[in-house]
Amino acid sequence: MFLSVFELFKVGIGPSSSHTVGPMVAAKRFVERLGREKLQPARIQCELYGSLAFTGKGHATDTAIILGLLGERPQTVSPEHIPARLEKLARQKTLSVPGCGILPFDCERDIIFQFRETLPAHANGMKFSALGSGGDLLLAAIYYSVGGGFVQNESEISGRVEVEEGPRFQADVPHPFSNATKMLEMGRASGLSIAQMKRDNERARGASDVDARLDEVWQIMRACIDRGLQGKGRLPGALKVERRAAKLYQQLLAESGNNRPEPHLAMDWLSVYAIAVNEENAAGGRIVTAPTNGAAGVIPSVLRYYSDHCNDPGQQGVRDFLLTAAAIGGVIRHNASISGAEVGCQGEVGSASAMAAAGFAAANGATNEQIENAAEIALEHHLGMTCDPIGGLVQVPCIERNALGAVKAVTAASLALRGNGSHFVPLDSCIETMRQTGLDMKARYKETSRGGLAVNVVEC
Repeated sequence: MFLSVFELFKVGIGPSSSHTVGPMVAAKRFVERLGREKLQPARIQCELYGSLAFTGKGHATDTAIILGLLGERPQTVSPEHIPARLEKLARQKTLSVPGCGILPFDCERDIIFQFRETLPAHANGMKFSALGSGGDLLLAAIYYSVGGGFVQNESEISGRVEVEEGPRFQADVPHPFSNATKMLEMGRASGLSIAQMKRDNERARGASDVDARLDEVWQIMRACIDRGLQGKGRLPGALKVERRAAKLYQQLLAESGNNRPEPHLAMDWLSVYAIAVNEENAAGGRIVTAPTNGAAGVIPSVLRYYSDHCNDPGQQGVRDFLLTAAAIGGVIRHNASISGAEVGCQGEVGSASAMAAAGFAAANGATNEQIENAAEIALEHHLGMTCDPIGGLVQVPCIERNALGAVKAVTAASLALRGNGSHFVPLDSCIETMRQTGLDMKARYKETSRGGLAVNVVEC
């Protein structure tokens, strides 16, 4: 199995990896296909199905589609320029599509939310159509946003062809573990840590600059936290949620000189870092998908806590953290899911917490067995968590869930570090339980905003 750390930790924009980043990638892929097939449509239309239809407005899916059709990529699009581009589109009702020229485009007509239909392969389905001047169909393509910003077309999701963008589960790496049991077995056989095995796998796939790229990921995460700690005002959307990370941060700074700090202060720092990231995400800012946007605050929070608050942190510890977290995330994604639309928030915040727990344990010198134990503890205590964003926005309860996911991660790692790695429930069993729970979970609790808090809290 191989899923690169740089595929799992992708630079993008908020508020959602599956509803914003994925649709942008899909739209760009469709435009590129039009170019390869030398088609000149008179109009492009997109239909959104399932979870993308129900929470697409709150997750800026329509905006993401527009940006993708304009040829933008999540990694490089400028968040601060998006409002002006949308205003221009609303005024002129045209899009400059790469390779196709200026096309008429009306959001109300050309982005269709299909609330009563779901495409067969995944809850996050979308269909793009290129139409001729007479309304004739030149090309149609279906894409699925399968979580974490990964996108698959019909052939890819069925396994008929290799995925164009995203995970490649191949055995041409020195340590091709596909689950936690094999990961531990390979670690014992090789005498290597999980981070070392992951690094070897990355290099075997041609990544010669692993450390430099890991350092860049961490710097982007850290910069996101810093922006969030300064951000003020209300978050976008009808809920009118006030940003609070900056206020909490100033309170913590004011208390930092206290000679008798409260013993729970560590939890406050973890919380403020996570809230800062997820407020940036909710505002559509630049973040690192880790492993999703809705759960993007957990790993940066725990990593910032390690870097700024723990004894003797080091750059190598940061790198080992990210490599180990990615190894765990790859195992979870391969055997279950990181998508809220597939398995609920247990697959998003739960996976992120397990990854962060494993990374924090690794950075603090844990054995492979202790790392696996840390991940299992964190994931086990997120099992069954639904994805029920109020108003279809990645704000309530999503932002606070990241804070609690970070606290659980450090607690899980601390428990594991005080043991010898021996424990009752294997991580693989916990992952399989999450998968089965997700299958049993009703659709209204899986990122559709049709159940849970989304219907029991009045929007005002």
